[in-house]
Amino acid sequence: MRDDEQLAREFDEHRVVLLGAAYRVVGSGSDAEDVVQETWLRWSKVDHEEVRDVRAYLIRIATRLALNKLREQKTRREQYVGPWLPEPIVKCSEPHGDPEAVVELADSVSMAMLVVLETLSPLERATFVLREVFDLPYAEIADTLGRSEAAVRQLAHRARSHVQARQPRHQVDKARHTELTQQFMAAADSGDFERVVALLAPDAVLISDGGGKKSAALRPIYGAEKIIRWLFGVIAQYPGYELRIATLNGEPAFVVYYDNEPDTVTFLETSGDLITSLYLIRNPDKLTMVPMLEELG
Repeated sequence: MRDDEQLAREFDEHRVVLLGAAYRVVGSGSDAEDVVQETWLRWSKVDHEEVRDVRAYLIRIATRLALNKLREQKTRREQYVGPWLPEPIVKCSEPHGDPEAVVELADSVSMAMLVVLETLSPLERATFVLREVFDLPYAEIADTLGRSEAAVRQLAHRARSHVQARQPRHQVDKARHTELTQQFMAAADSGDFERVVALLAPDAVLISDGGGKKSAALRPIYGAEKIIRWLFGVIAQYPGYELRIATLNGEPAFVVYYDNEPDTVTFLETSGDLITSLYLIRNPDKLTMVPMLEELG
């Protein structure tokens, strides 16, 4: 029989993994934290001698709880003002000795990937996370979701096809992506309209999430010039703002600080030398995990 200290130690070894699994399913850092806490409560009450693979067992508990959270979110999302974007987080990297696996895990929490995951059904999303990110066997996923193995294989196929169809055809150059983020931030900060337009693909899209609490476009904005007119209009409302680059969701994002607090987080999706999508999160309820200005130095 394990004592409480040993149980806590075993659980803490997997806490970051559980947070990552829950976050990929619910798209909310605060809800993911709640899921991890509830997972601990469940873990503290089970017969641990029957558990052979602690990591897989905990991931399965967390996924079930995350699906419940996702269902609870349904009403909130139906009543949400404007587009709904995932909540940015800082810590999202699970421990792993393989550098390529680390990159793949980081990619699976990028804002672009999470936006794609939002278009899946809850069961497709959970199946994709468990299979493609954590490599759980189909039999275990079936047990987790209460579905047959054949049904889970179909869910996995649909989810994989859906995600692949919406991912960039070419591998994104991480260094170039970072450069474009820095260049776009500098051009926007200096008010260089022409330079900003030149960095955007002609058919670029901007999606902004204010949740009815901050000014935001209620529908996606298409086209470079329309995007810039809207963007500079918002910037003009906040004299004295400061811009900083921060690593969020495993990628560079630029953060607008106003009165020393995060006001807007912008993620860019790029292809080659152009920016194809901009995701702006302005709802203050979704910025609680973004570092304060003094934390960035």
